[in-house]
Amino acid sequence: MTYGCQTWSMTKAVGQKLRVAQRAMERKMLRLKLTDKISCKEIRNKTQVSDIAQYIAKQKWKWAGHVARLQDNRWTLRVTEWQPRNGKRSRGRQARRWRDDIVSTMGNTWTREAKDKEEWRRGAEGLILQWMDGA
Repeated sequence: MTYGCQTWSMTKAVGQKLRVAQRAMERKMLRLKLTDKISCKEIRNKTQVSDIAQYIAKQKWKWAGHVARLQDNRWTLRVTEWQPRNGKRSRGRQARRWRDDIVSTMGNTWTREAKDKEEWRRGAEGLILQWMDGA
């Protein structure tokens, strides 16, 4: 269900759909129906499965640190830093990009801060929770 989740740009709608799907799978695991009226917290306590949005945020955080620490000129790093130069913008709100989640939490200097691997890992827990609240 989360294959390649490091590269997803998370929105509230996507996060909500994933949570709903996860709850449905947990109910199936316990052979429960919606009509049984058992709370999500109680189901989560029985299954001991971690929240999917938190898992995705953690994976994305790890991937962002990895990408920022790339030394050579790989396409992964180039695509992350790429800005379109010409062409006409389409109407409406611009689509959310992968790096927008990280920039909204860490600011534009996130690549410099991610160079220090240990510091990046230490800051992950609190920022992932903050990040999930924003998405």
